[in-house]
Amino acid sequence: MAQPLSIAVVDYEGGNLASAARAVARAAELSGVAASVVITNQAAAVRHADRIILPGQGAFADCAQGLAATPGLKDAIMEATAAGTPFLGICVGMQLMARRGLEHGVTEGFGWIEGDIIPMDAPGLRLPQMGWNELDLHAPAHPLVQGLGPAPHGYFVHSYALGPTSPDVLVATTDYGGSIPAIVCRGNVAGTQFHVEKSQTVGLKILANFLSWQPEERL
Repeated sequence: MAQPLSIAVVDYEGGNLASAARAVARAAELSGVAASVVITNQAAAVRHADRIILPGQGAFADCAQGLAATPGLKDAIMEATAAGTPFLGICVGMQLMARRGLEHGVTEGFGWIEGDIIPMDAPGLRLPQMGWNELDLHAPAHPLVQGLGPAPHGYFVHSYALGPTSPDVLVATTDYGGSIPAIVCRGNVAGTQFHVEKSQTVGLKILANFLSWQPEERL
């Protein structure tokens, strides 16, 4: 009998961990995938997981510092993703994939995705962007966005976003005073600016797709 997928939801005091873990477990149940979901800050557990999920909320700098504060945790993520482990960043977890964050100073990210996390420019619109917004699929054949149905929406809460980046990494954008990266992917690492764990059917489908995702390339 095959072993269940081990899913590490990374605990660095920077995200809505319980909600994310429940959503992953629900997505696995709905899609018939046997999965063991663990919230952990243990480097060894992250390094040996079959899938890594990095939630995040709040400020980029605070989340980056929280990640760095746990010995070996960032290194474990870097080593596992370099070896090909699929990774999903959520909200600030996605932003940490970028080169730098410019919120409360300059803070280095993982550097997987070209570009910086910059203040949103949305004249006449409320910031932070908070609520449901439609996803414009730039790569509708990507495995992570299969089966989302017509006019999929995600639930966003943010006032900073990924600035100019390579078009090759854009899976989806959303329009909020201009085009905002909503889903990015490079090799075996992907991220959603919106909260998949709060995005109901669309979010659960993306999580289910992530659990079955077999990236053809790696970082």
